[in-house]
Amino acid sequence: MKKIIFNIWMMAGLLLALAACSDSNVSDLQLAGDCSVSAFALDEFEGTVNPAARTITVNVPETYNAASMSVTKLELSDGAVADVKPGEVMNMDTPHVLHVKNGDVFLDWTVSVVHDEARITSFKINGTYTGIINEQAKTISVYVPNTLDIKALVPTVVYSSGATLTPASGVATDFTHPVVYKLENNTASSSYTVTVTAIDKPSALYVGLGATMADLNPEEQTACMWMLENIPNSLYVSFADIRNGNIDLSQCKVIWWHFHKDGGVDGKNAFEAAAPQAVDAAAKLRDYYNAGGSFFFTRYATNMPAYIGAVANDGCPNNCWGQNEQDAETTGGPWSFSMAGHTDHPLFRNLMMASGDPNGVYTCEAGYRITNSTAQWHIGTDWGGYDDAAAWRNATGGIDLGHGGDGAIVAWEFPAAGSHGRILCIGSGCYDWYSLAPVAPGTYHDNVATMTKNAFNYLMN
Repeated sequence: MKKIIFNIWMMAGLLLALAACSDSNVSDLQLAGDCSVSAFALDEFEGTVNPAARTITVNVPETYNAASMSVTKLELSDGAVADVKPGEVMNMDTPHVLHVKNGDVFLDWTVSVVHDEARITSFKINGTYTGIINEQAKTISVYVPNTLDIKALVPTVVYSSGATLTPASGVATDFTHPVVYKLENNTASSSYTVTVTAIDKPSALYVGLGATMADLNPEEQTACMWMLENIPNSLYVSFADIRNGNIDLSQCKVIWWHFHKDGGVDGKNAFEAAAPQAVDAAAKLRDYYNAGGSFFFTRYATNMPAYIGAVANDGCPNNCWGQNEQDAETTGGPWSFSMAGHTDHPLFRNLMMASGDPNGVYTCEAGYRITNSTAQWHIGTDWGGYDDAAAWRNATGGIDLGHGGDGAIVAWEFPAAGSHGRILCIGSGCYDWYSLAPVAPGTYHDNVATMTKNAFNYLMN
């Protein structure tokens, strides 16, 4: 009997000890303590106290420096003390845990500083056509087919939490002329001018697997947005639109497809499985090509020429790979491929060159996050079927323009002949639009856009 009673008391002691380590640390010694926060302020900015969530939110102006803020008000329940005192300085660039204790009871409160913000982060017309936001200029450009009623377009707008938007999202709006959208959020305010351009017969198209530009992955979307901003009278369309004849191609000079897939696309079978929509549209694209239309195919889209009758032996790049965007490698130095023998080709005009390297096409600096997504032609007697570049030219009918360090062909052209147009292809892993790491302007990465603009100028003229 004594042993049983002893075990019961031991169990009771264990339960009390566990309770003392709980989030609210309520012991059986002093249970009456209240650990409430009734008021809190930083630099005289009053915080909003949420007792249920045990959070304190302090709103400050959009550009306010939160790295060194003083506690200017702290009101607690009777008998409670906190691990922070009025007058103390806190770095509020990240949330801070405020520890409040009253006797043997304690509670943790999360203090956060939220900057007033008035920004539009997404703008889409009729749930399909994505606007290009220029945050610095506070402009939004949307390109739509002229088959839409521009006087009654419905925008879906995503903007800063807590802000009010005028006109409201979801309201049919006349975009015959630019429309100004105003945002107000406490101390922050901004105005965005939205311009919708209705395109009848596009001069250039970016085609993709997604129904809308918003359905593209970040790599493809970044490339597409560049085109819409920089190539006049251009439009995004899906392969389904091409296949179904939804787009008037009569004035279209160039169709661009930049195809990215995490992990790579290696071989025809893999390509067909990854891009069935493109294969389904091949007949319409072949008609466009045979009527004089030109293409710009980049990354894994370089498989596509074989499906529209542009490659003499119906071959595709035979050496392909790629990483996942989230696991992309960080470059230890600038990356490049060689344009030796073709420095005068229009594709390579006005590039930023490296000192002492007249043949290098540099596309990124050290520290760039890159998937190294590559679709190239292996050249050599060891494997692949192309003993040398001349054998590749004879077999495919292409012209090699750029080479990797091992001699692989990473940029090439199928020249115009007869009635059909010409095709430019870049399969080098160096040709990369999107990086998880910030990309500074005025660096080698600008060469990606320069080459792309060169490609359009060459193919359209």
